[in-house]
Amino acid sequence: MTQLIVICGATATGKSGLALNLAMGLGSAILSADSRQVYREFNIGTAKPNWTEQKLVPHYLIDICEPTETMTVADYQEQAQSLINSLAVSPLFLVGGTGLYIRSIVQGMKIPRVAPDQELRSQLETFGQKTLYGMLQQVDPVAAQKIHPHDPVRTLRALEVFYITGNPISEQQGENPPDYPILQIGLDCDMEKLAQRIGDRTQQMIQDGLVAEVEYLCQKYGDDLPLLNTLGYQEIKQYLAGDISLAAAQELTILHTRQFAKRQRTWFRAYPQIEWFDADDANLSEKVEQRVQQFMKFGNANNMTQ
Repeated sequence: MTQLIVICGATATGKSGLALNLAMGLGSAILSADSRQVYREFNIGTAKPNWTEQKLVPHYLIDICEPTETMTVADYQEQAQSLINSLAVSPLFLVGGTGLYIRSIVQGMKIPRVAPDQELRSQLETFGQKTLYGMLQQVDPVAAQKIHPHDPVRTLRALEVFYITGNPISEQQGENPPDYPILQIGLDCDMEKLAQRIGDRTQQMIQDGLVAEVEYLCQKYGDDLPLLNTLGYQEIKQYLAGDISLAAAQELTILHTRQFAKRQRTWFRAYPQIEWFDADDANLSEKVEQRVQQFMKFGNANNMTQ
């Protein structure tokens, strides 16, 4: 039976490096759980594994979508589940910081197969969040109870699903957990050390050519491409437009990354199934490897998603 090992946590905690070492030792493969690494040509700013790393261990769910396309959680889930069922490798590593991607796999989320409808969304957005939330309370009170009144993204999505399908999103959601053993490992460190990691990585990205990457992407796809408004790319785009200095762009990227990391930590801490390890522990690799070996030998209900 397939065994799945999740390595998750905030950005810059060393998930990819740890997973690479473990997978190499076990002759395994890595499934990426990163919502931006799925897009081709977005490399440096997404901390995508380089070609050398990808040759050492087979990597999947990287470079599977054009930047002009939209990879939904349902699309990701379908491809990931297909790989897990078809790859003759065990254990498999699911690695990344996109909590919703990971949750869609380990908890078997039932996701409505409704593609974003930009025309409908544009029409709905003219009403404003307060009115939209009131509409949601009327058509899907169950979903409204789970969505914060000031959450426009989820409010809009719930209304979109309702008006396209005619059925409340709350009736189309649920979970169908997989029947294979799952071990979830989380990496974390205190915020001061994480801030240093983020600063170092941002500086390295710029040294590796992030500015040239953003400039190329802007020229090829136009600076209004939605992906170019995401973390790291938006700040460098401001620099290229002459709005801020490169030093300011770097500092803004660090600030926004720290804010993002804080949200990631909050998300993952809400799941008790995750076993946490200190990312700065000098013996991290040995401790995680020991836990992985234990799981592979004695995988039991404690490792299964409830």
